[in-house]
Amino acid sequence: MRLSCLLGWILLWLGTTVWCWACPADVRDMGGGKDYKARLLSNVHEGLPLPDNTTEVQLVTGQYLYYHYGCDGFDDRGWGCGYRTLMTLCSWIRDQKSRSGTDPTDSHPVPSNRQIQETLVKIGDKESNFIDSRQWIGSVEVGYILDSLYDVPCKIVHVNSGVELKNNLKTLLDHFKNRGAPVMMGGETDVSSKGIMGVAEGPTEAYLLVVDPHFWGEGKSNNQLQGAGWVKWQALSDFHMTTFYNLCLPQFTAVSRKEQ
Repeated sequence: MRLSCLLGWILLWLGTTVWCWACPADVRDMGGGKDYKARLLSNVHEGLPLPDNTTEVQLVTGQYLYYHYGCDGFDDRGWGCGYRTLMTLCSWIRDQKSRSGTDPTDSHPVPSNRQIQETLVKIGDKESNFIDSRQWIGSVEVGYILDSLYDVPCKIVHVNSGVELKNNLKTLLDHFKNRGAPVMMGGETDVSSKGIMGVAEGPTEAYLLVVDPHFWGEGKSNNQLQGAGWVKWQALSDFHMTTFYNLCLPQFTAVSRKEQ
C-alpha cells in the first residue's frame, strides 16, 4: 500500500478529513459516495433544451456555481439542501459584485454549513444549539443570510399551494427579466429545497428551471446532471398541489441588466 494511502486510512480512523487524491477510488468511496473536494461546475443549466411551444423565457443572468450535497467534502445528505442552494445564490452575488468592480476580498466568501448556522445564531434567528445540528433552513433563513453577509435584501413570496404557483408566474418572469438573480424555493410537504434559474411560459403550461442540490457525487458535466434530472424544466403541474411554497427573490440586479 502506498504511504499516502496508509496515511489517509490512519487519519480517517482518527476522524480527520483528508483529501487523498493519490489513493485509488475505493479509498475515497466512503459511506456510499465520494468524500472529495471537486471543481464546481458553473451554469449547469446551459445547453438544456427549452420546453416545447414556449412563448416567453426568462433566465438567470451571469455566472453561478453549482453547490450540492458533499461538494466540499462535508456530508450533509438528508438535511443540507437549503444550505447548498443558498451557497449557489451566494456564488452568483459574489460574481456580480466582482463584475461591478468590488474588490473580491471585500465580499464575504461563500459560507460553509457551519458558518451559515453561526450567522443565524449571531443575528438572533436561532438558538445556540442550532450550531452543528442537522436542522434544515428554508427561504426565510436564506434571505437573512444574504442580507447579513452581502447586504442584499430579499423578497419572500409565500405561495399558499402549488395550485397557486401559476398566479405568481408574472412575479417570477419580471424578476428574471429585470434583475436576473437566481431564486431559492422551499416548501412544506415538498421539503426538497431547489434553486430556480428561469421561467418558461407556453399556451397551456408553464415551467420552472430547477437546479437540484440533492446530487451526491462528482459533477463532471452539464450533460451528466441534465441527463440524470438534477437540472430540468419542471412543469408547474408537477409541483405539490396541496402544499405551500416560499420563494426567496434576492433584490440584487445583475450588472448587465443595470446597463440595459
